[in-house]
Amino acid sequence: MGTRTRLVLLFGGRSAEHDVSCVSARHVAAAADRDRFETVALGITREGQWRLAELPDPLPDQLDADGLAVAPAEIFAEPDTVVFPLIHGPMGEDGTIQGLLEVADVPYVGSGVLASALCMDKSVAKLVCAQHGLPQCRYQTALANDRSEAVAEQAIAELGLPLFVKPANMGSSVGVSRATTELETVKALETAAQYDETLIIEETVTGQEIEVSVLGNRDPKASVPGEIVPGAEFYDYADKYLTDGAGLLVPAQISEAATREVQRLAIAAYRALRCEGMARVDFLYEAEGRGMLLSEVNTIPGFTPISMYPKLWQASGLSYPKLIEALVDLANERYERRRQHRRTDR
Repeated sequence: MGTRTRLVLLFGGRSAEHDVSCVSARHVAAAADRDRFETVALGITREGQWRLAELPDPLPDQLDADGLAVAPAEIFAEPDTVVFPLIHGPMGEDGTIQGLLEVADVPYVGSGVLASALCMDKSVAKLVCAQHGLPQCRYQTALANDRSEAVAEQAIAELGLPLFVKPANMGSSVGVSRATTELETVKALETAAQYDETLIIEETVTGQEIEVSVLGNRDPKASVPGEIVPGAEFYDYADKYLTDGAGLLVPAQISEAATREVQRLAIAAYRALRCEGMARVDFLYEAEGRGMLLSEVNTIPGFTPISMYPKLWQASGLSYPKLIEALVDLANERYERRRQHRRTDR
């Protein structure tokens, strides 16, 4: 057996999605092939401290970001290391960690700085996707310090009710509210403003929630699509991670033509936003109306037991362990390719 790759799982973080990240890391650690990988768990506490976490056997339900204090540069400097960032949300999925890893000159799984920042800020991502002609629902943006009553009144006048209000830079449905009245819209804006300075207000789309997993660098591939059947009014944080109330249909209950179209659009969005490695691309589907409408692109999707990203690849014929291997191979391929462009001895 050759030298094993040292796979550093970077998890935890300071965002509201800390707990989700800890669950994702535990399941990646469990699925990683021990013959190929030496797995190291590097946690970031909610206070921003770096800790080397234990990987007991058997693993607990989720990893703990607390542990032995460590300097990340020491971990990244070890030979044959690839970092797998599993930090969801701000200060993890938004290009900050990716920039650190670029400076550290270490291969890492997933998108680079630009794509990570674009996809994290949904308001900017929408602008880029609009430039590429990708279909989206109607929306408005607002700033957290704008007067909520005036913003709510304008949004209702232009988009109607009910509305969805969300922070632009957050994931896992944290801070997202559905509003059916002007008062609820004001409260939803105030809730979202607790998480971000930029807010998004979207029209309600009546249709199916479709998700596609994309894998690859220059030649990305799309998985079979899956469908979310929310257990609540919408697919919120509790529905995703706490109550297990949502139904997950794999493959999605859509036609072959709609399947081909959503896969095409998923890859188009992935390329438009300069994604690499992996992303989950979400859509709303009006079968008798506007068709597939791009919702958002997630560059570090969940890897929990009920997360769609690995589930869709399993349904497409790629097992969880093989998916991890593919992601590490893509990380190394991109690192070597980009290193050629960074050469200083020309």
